[in-house]
Amino acid sequence: MKKILVGVMTAVLSSSAAFAADLGAPAPAPVAPVVGPWDFALGAGATTNYLFRGISQSNNRPSVNASFELRYNVNSVWQLYAGAAGASIKLTNQDTSSPSVELDVFGGLRATFGNFTADVGAIAYTYHGRGVIPVVPAPIFPTNPTFVEVYAKLGYKVTDWLNLGANAYYSPNFLNTGAAATYLSGTAKATLPYDFALSGEFGRQIFHGANDLVHGGPLLKQANYNYWNAGLSYTFKFATLDLRYHGTSLNKFSCATITGPTNFTGGSKYCGSTFVASLNFALEGKDLK
Repeated sequence: MKKILVGVMTAVLSSSAAFAADLGAPAPAPVAPVVGPWDFALGAGATTNYLFRGISQSNNRPSVNASFELRYNVNSVWQLYAGAAGASIKLTNQDTSSPSVELDVFGGLRATFGNFTADVGAIAYTYHGRGVIPVVPAPIFPTNPTFVEVYAKLGYKVTDWLNLGANAYYSPNFLNTGAAATYLSGTAKATLPYDFALSGEFGRQIFHGANDLVHGGPLLKQANYNYWNAGLSYTFKFATLDLRYHGTSLNKFSCATITGPTNFTGGSKYCGSTFVASLNFALEGKDLK
């Protein structure tokens, strides 16, 4: 009799446990994997025209680029980062006077507070592979155009499909011309079904004081201008195809105060409205885990 009672109680307890599991009773929590604070991001791509705030850096021709960023997650809010990005360039149609590579070195601090993000840092734009500068005509950009900007960026996730941003950049010596400059812009990105997205930017480039862009000539006041872009992108795994229209408020002659004249009668051809197609690849450390 004793054995029968024990068997019945065992069956009842087993049945009760199974019934509790069917109701969603909590199971033992799995052991969380240990995630290190270090992370990284790699990028590479090609574009039909490398533009910097609406101004061609590749003589209105294709350009290739690559980048690397190392990240350190202090905690769930703060992230330190540093990296470098390079691109093929051609700042003039004179083959012997333009650098062939732009190398940017940057670093800063990012923070995430719920739907808000913040990013402050600095970036140095350096130029390499320069040929022999002809004496006549005068160089159309400084002998060494390397310069530094500090920046602050804010982002806000309005909904799961809409993100807004605001950016501010400042350089005390833009393009090493002796003139300080400020760039302010606002951005928006809407995520669409099937991995498409619409995005755009509107900004204002402001120059403070005169510059000596054309060496040996009079000091010039660079023209302040508006810049905008809007485009459609499609992302498949690690690749993004971006089709984008860029424009500025500069005409050829006001453009020449920034880039220098590509000829002495027609102004500069590097600031006009244009359509650009880009293919970029991006990979982060988490993608390998």
